[in-house]
Formats: sequence, structure tokens, C-alpha cells
Amino acid sequence: MPSPSSARTPRSLLTPAALHILMSLAEGDRHGYGIKQEVEERTDGSLSLGPGTLYEAIHRMLGSGWIAEAEGTGAPSRGRPRKSYRITEEGRRQMEAELSRLRDIVRYAQGRDLMPETGSTG
Repeated sequence: MPSPSSARTPRSLLTPAALHILMSLAEGDRHGYGIKQEVEERTDGSLSLGPGTLYEAIHRMLGSGWIAEAEGTGAPSRGRPRKSYRITEEGRRQMEAELSRLRDIVRYAQGRDLMPETGSTG
């Protein structure tokens, strides 16, 4: 399999949670619970982000500069304004590099007939 160029290669592989969080934020700013709901909806419930997983990932991505707190605040929750998050340009690059890496893996697997056809019941 050809190796992706270093410009496309993320610094580290993204966890499924991190990738789904970035994909959620690529569609627009969201607060934590909104991210959780969107990810569960998109994955038909196969990925459920518990509060620990979600906020640990958010904290790591804030530190990495992949996401940032969005301007303004969301609707209050329990009397406190909700923090909303947005994807940064660096976060978008990381997401795109990971999606490209995954696409390359799928293409390789399909080319070697290692992957069932879409919709087959195996």
C-alpha cells in the first residue's frame, strides 16, 4: 500500500471518538451533549460517548489546538451556560488526514479482496 505523504499524515492516529467528534464539529459548532447526540445518531448508536470519554477527548483536542471554544455560549444547562466548541484549521487537517488514511486502507483491502462487498451479509 502506498504510504500517504507526510503532509497528509496526522501526528498520531485518531481514536474513533476523536474522529467522530471532529466530524461532528466540521458540520458546525456544538456543545458537548450536542456532539454526543450527533455521533450516536450518525453511528446508529454503535458509538456512544460517555461523559468521561467525551470530555477527556475534548480536553485533549483543546490542548492540541484541534478544537477551540466557540464564540458565545449555548443555552444554559443547570443554570450554567454550555460551552460550545468549534473545529480549528489544524483539527480539520487532522480529520482530513485520518479520513484519507482510512480511505487508503479500505481501497487496499478491496483491491486484495479482503473486505466483503457493501451490503453483503457475510
